[in-house]
Amino acid sequence: MKENKRYSDVGVLPPVYTTKRGKAYCGDSFEVMKSIRSGSVSLVITSPPFALRHKKAYGNVTAEKYVEWFWPFAREIHRILKNDGSLVLDIGGAWNRGVPTRSLYQFELLLSLCGTGFFRLAQDFYWYNRSKIPAPAEWVTIRRIRVKDAVNPVWWLAKSEFPKASNWRVLQPYSHSMQILLKHGYNQGLRPSGHRVSARWSRDNGGSIATNLIEAANTRAADAYMNACREHDLPIHPARFVEQVPEFFIKFLTEPRDLILDPFAGSNIVGAVAERLKRRWVSIEIDPVYVVGSAFRFDSTGKKLLGKWRRTGRLA
Repeated sequence: MKENKRYSDVGVLPPVYTTKRGKAYCGDSFEVMKSIRSGSVSLVITSPPFALRHKKAYGNVTAEKYVEWFWPFAREIHRILKNDGSLVLDIGGAWNRGVPTRSLYQFELLLSLCGTGFFRLAQDFYWYNRSKIPAPAEWVTIRRIRVKDAVNPVWWLAKSEFPKASNWRVLQPYSHSMQILLKHGYNQGLRPSGHRVSARWSRDNGGSIATNLIEAANTRAADAYMNACREHDLPIHPARFVEQVPEFFIKFLTEPRDLILDPFAGSNIVGAVAERLKRRWVSIEIDPVYVVGSAFRFDSTGKKLLGKWRRTGRLA
């Protein structure tokens, strides 16, 4: 696809591929972010490698070293964010090795990022995936002394106390019971909880206010991206973002034409969602194989990039 020349937030670095609204880069995100203009990004949303017990193909560090590892990225993210910009981190938990207790590494990271006022915790969210595999098997399915871990913390961090946001953009459909209440009205007055119900409670706002719990299963076994990877003998990224999570935050925290960055892009779900929602985007992924596969999310871009890569062994 033809690159839109008006968007030059990433300096002179050549992207691996471009779309109408986005640019995909292959490299160390810390180095690539150095070329992004300060104060140009409205939202950084990412799912960085978790501090898991076992080494993954896409790379991950231990819980003990996680905060130290993440801080250089955090400094660059803070620099490139607008004053009303946000950082959204999907960061799953981990178990301590050999015992049925949990690591606190994601909370240590949160305290490290916010404890000095570098970032502010705007709100904590939780991604509930009821289809998660029960693990670790030793504690959950063999000894049966723990339950399935089905929730990921998602930290919404902000550069200032008043980041750009609007819950009007993420209204949820009214429940059946709420629709009945809107039709027939509330019984107004004081409740035992101390809340006073007024006539305003019967106003139809087009939907209910979203909660900080996002329920989304990650069970998809086939889509255009996965089918293309299978067809062309490319590895499917094993830790793909589920679309509903970035979609919620992109709608909530940005408007069309705002710039969104995912510095640990993987299969570039964030870029694909941003493209669909008419936001500009930048993705950075260090593994060239995953970058090539991600291009199949955008029409014929994947075939062109794959052909070039197999002919020359290069992406740029």
